[in-house]
Amino acid sequence: MDLTYPAEAEEFRTEIRAWLEEHLPDGWFDEGFEMTDEERAEFNREWPQKLFEGGWICATWPEEYGGKGLTTMQGVALAEEFARAKAPMRGDFFGDTLVGPTLLQWGTEEQKQEFLPGILKGQTRWCQGFSEPNSGSDLASLKTSAVLDGDEWVINGQKVWTTQGHHADYCFLLTRTDPEAKKHAGISYMLVPMKQPGVEVRGITQPDGTAEFCEVFFDNARCPKDAVVGGVNNGWKVANSTLAFERGQSATTGYRRFEEEYRLLLEAATANGKIDDPMIRQRLMTYYSKIQILRINGLRNLTSTLNQSKDMGTVALGATNKMFWSEMHKAAMELALDIFGAESMLITTGPESGSWPGSGRDKRRDGYPVSPMMSAFFFSRSETIWGGTSQIQRNIVGERVLGLPKEPKPPSGD
Repeated sequence: MDLTYPAEAEEFRTEIRAWLEEHLPDGWFDEGFEMTDEERAEFNREWPQKLFEGGWICATWPEEYGGKGLTTMQGVALAEEFARAKAPMRGDFFGDTLVGPTLLQWGTEEQKQEFLPGILKGQTRWCQGFSEPNSGSDLASLKTSAVLDGDEWVINGQKVWTTQGHHADYCFLLTRTDPEAKKHAGISYMLVPMKQPGVEVRGITQPDGTAEFCEVFFDNARCPKDAVVGGVNNGWKVANSTLAFERGQSATTGYRRFEEEYRLLLEAATANGKIDDPMIRQRLMTYYSKIQILRINGLRNLTSTLNQSKDMGTVALGATNKMFWSEMHKAAMELALDIFGAESMLITTGPESGSWPGSGRDKRRDGYPVSPMMSAFFFSRSETIWGGTSQIQRNIVGERVLGLPKEPKPPSGD
């Protein structure tokens, strides 16, 4: 493993840091900095345009599609500096992290020219239409259908857990286009407008009162014939590319939010005396050790990418990474409840709320009022599900890494 960065990457890091210091709000880097709701709303409106003008949205994309054509190490330095500054780095996660790279790999030139500019400018919002009420872990059993009618596909079915579906302009949607084919073979990947008759979005209220997850109902909704990405009935392969982009992000930055949470847990346990409990100390050190493993494994993957090598060790890391960090974080949030105790349910302005990563303000909403720490706890439960459940990830590791037999299926009719 090589832990040194080339000179051009470090020079680029200096450029990024200077840009962030110039364009982030005054006081951003000061300890205890917070924004009012009005200031945050204004920042969220203006920041995507500043990112676009700076060329930072999708900066690793080829220059012919609006990116900067950054090298791998320049892209790493970019991600690290934005993470260090705790500055948002993207216009729309689903656009620039999932469907954008998928279009670069599978899309036609016409699709790239139509959709990539809106992603780069942070102007087009996307959602992911994969899971269905009875097709979550067994995604290939999906029932949503698309039937060709002249120059358009007519879509009928239901999707669920569609994050930000109520805000999205487009959905990258998995549909069944050949009901006679084997279930993996008859699926297509389509780009479907959300603002049209025949598309109904309903929010699913969570325990903390938020409703970012949605149900989406398609009732004779339509999209153009040429909105299929990667070819008709080839959607399973295309979707696996999208999921790989989701699972493979932030190799050298993903651990940072966990480090910040560890710091706050240690601070709270020291303040309220829980640090004297040997079991609490052991669980804290387990969390810290796993964070360092996550950091080191990210560097191992980066080294493998730069060396264009793919030994079984790095293959295994890629297969286990999502399962490792999601289960680690789930256990950490259970530890947080044990450290904070009943205070974790309170809305206050103390360390257990305003200082929690990603908070900075009261989290009271139109539902059950919870502290930011409790919101983090609730969200950690979903992390072992989205992007591939831990159970499915274990099957992948067992079959593709360890070479074990496939999981036996129950006899038909049972």
